Amino acid sequence: MIRFWLHLFFVLAWLSFWEPAEARRTRFKPTPPKPKKTEAQQAVEKLAPAQNINIDQMSGKWYLLTVASRCKNLLESGFKVDSTTVTWTVTDDKVSVSTVRKLNYECWEIKQDYMKTKTPGQLFLKGKRPSENVDIMVLETDYSSYATVVFKRAGKITMKLYGRSSEVPDNIVDKFEDRAKIFNLGLDVIFQYPDYGFCESTEKVLDMT
Repeated sequence: MIRFWLHLFFVLAWLSFWEPAEARRTRFKPTPPKPKKTEAQQAVEKLAPAQNINIDQMSGKWYLLTVASRCKNLLESGFKVDSTTVTWTVTDDKVSVSTVRKLNYECWEIKQDYMKTKTPGQLFLKGKRPSENVDIMVLETDYSSYATVVFKRAGKITMKLYGRSSEVPDNIVDKFEDRAKIFNLGLDVIFQYPDYGFCESTEKVLDMT
């Protein structure tokens, strides 16, 4: 009788450690590998401002000439964009930016503050929540005629080409477009801004500082 109960005990113990093969596969299912990042995504991660950028020399008025972006608002606009100017005023710890453009046929001034960082040529715009924070980097400029600036938020970027006048040489535009392609921003998402119809004065102000 004792042998019977011992045998039954070992059988039950063995059964308690056994489970169907399907259950074992489910329990020990390996974590799938993360998808490999594209070259464009890797390029975005490695973005950095040009060396030896002097933010102080960025002060003054700039004309927005070209934008490369997959921004939903721009894509939905059907490439209908309005002439835009920005004015940078540099102080000790920040850059006060005044953007003037038309909204609903009225001229608006939009005020923002870009905070300086420890990295020369890199600024920071704080959003309402961390996911809306924006890193701003000056990729290239000669200060006197053109500047390429990138805005990076949540792993996505918008590139902007500014000029001290409403026109820049074609080779500068070509260089901008070639650089945009590196980040998978092709001609289908490049927006050319008009070089006419700029606001001479503003009717309304949106202060986002």
